[in-house]
Amino acid sequence: MSKKNADKADVEQTAAEAGEEAPPEPLAETPPETPDAEQLVPGLADAVEAGAVAELEAECIRLKDRLLRALAETENVRRRAERDRKDAETYGGTRLARDLLAVHDNLDRALSHLDDAQRKQAKGFIEGVELTQRELLSAFAKHRIEKVSPAKGEKFDPNRHQAMFEAPIPGADPGTVIEVMQAGFTIAGRLLRPALVGVAKAAPESEPEPEPGPEAETAEPETAEAAPEGTGAG
Repeated sequence: MSKKNADKADVEQTAAEAGEEAPPEPLAETPPETPDAEQLVPGLADAVEAGAVAELEAECIRLKDRLLRALAETENVRRRAERDRKDAETYGGTRLARDLLAVHDNLDRALSHLDDAQRKQAKGFIEGVELTQRELLSAFAKHRIEKVSPAKGEKFDPNRHQAMFEAPIPGADPGTVIEVMQAGFTIAGRLLRPALVGVAKAAPESEPEPEPGPEAETAEPETAEAAPEGTGAG
C-alpha cells in the first residue's frame, strides 16, 4: 500500500474513532471546453469542403487541358512524319531527275538537227539514239516525271511556263504561247523545270494622223496680169 493511501486510511480511522466523518475529497478541476471551429464560425466546414472540391475540379480541368494538348501535339507530329515520309518517297529523286534533264535536252537537240540525208546515212545509229531517248522518257514516267511542252496558241501559265521574250504576232492573241524554246518537266505534279516560251503581245496602236489646221490650207497664188507689150497710152 502506498504512503498516500496509508495516510488516508489513518485519517479515516481517526475520524471514525472520534465519531466524526472524514472530510470530503476535493473535486478535480476540469479544464474548460475549447469551442471548435464550427461553433466559432458556423458553416466553416461546408465552406472548407466546397473550396477543396472547387480546387480539385480546377486541377482536374488543368490536367485535362494539358492531356488534350499533348495528344494534339502527338497527332500533329505523327501527321508531319507521315507527310515527310511520303514526300521523301515521291520527291527524293528530284536532284537526280533535274540533272538527267540535261541528257534529255542533248538527245532532243541532236535528233532535231538531223536532216533526211543524215538519217539515211546513219540510220542504225540514229535509231539507237531515239531508242535511248524513249528509254529515258520511260524511266521518267515510272517516277511520275512528265514533260511540259505547251502548244502554240496555248494560254501562258506563269506557274508552268517562263517567258523569254514577247513579240506582237499577227493573228495571235496576247498572252498566248507563240514558240517553245525548251520543254519543261514536272515530278508528281510539282514543277521540276518551267518550259521556256515566247509570248505574244498586243500590237502597238498606230497613232492617228493629225488633222490639217488652218495654217496648213494651201492658198491659191495671186497672179498679176502683165500688160501686153507695145501698148501705150493712146
